[in-house]
Amino acid sequence: MQTLLYISIFIFLMVCVFMILLILIQKGRGGGLASAFGGQGGNTAFGSKTGDVLTWVTSIVFGLFLLLAVALNLLGDRVNKIKTGPGPVVPVAASAAGQSAPTGAGQTPAPGQPPVEIPNPATPVTQPAAQ
Repeated sequence: MQTLLYISIFIFLMVCVFMILLILIQKGRGGGLASAFGGQGGNTAFGSKTGDVLTWVTSIVFGLFLLLAVALNLLGDRVNKIKTGPGPVVPVAASAAGQSAPTGAGQTPAPGQPPVEIPNPATPVTQPAAQ
C-alpha cells in the first residue's frame, strides 16, 4: 500500500511540474513569460490556434491534478490508519452537575475487544419518580 502511495506522489509531482511549465509557456493578456525572453514569434511555430490548444490541455491537466489530489488524500488517510491502528477512545469530561465518566473510559481497550461505550452527556438521564 505504501508503494502505491509513493508512486502516486511521484506522478502527482510530475503533473504539478508539467502544469507549471504549461502555464508558463502560454501567452497571457500581458504577454506572459513567452514574450519576456523574446519569444514574440512563438505562436507561429505551433500554428495559429496554439492558445486554444494550450488552454484545452491546461484544463485537462488541471482536472488530472484535482483527481490525483483527492486520490492522494484518501490513500494517505488509509495508509496512516493502517500504520497507526484505530484511534484511542476519548473519555468524556465530567460535567458540572457531578456526573462522572464511566469506569475504564480513559483506557484503550485490549486488541480484539470493543471500545468502551460512553453515554452522550447531552441527553438527560431520566430517573424514576420518588414515592
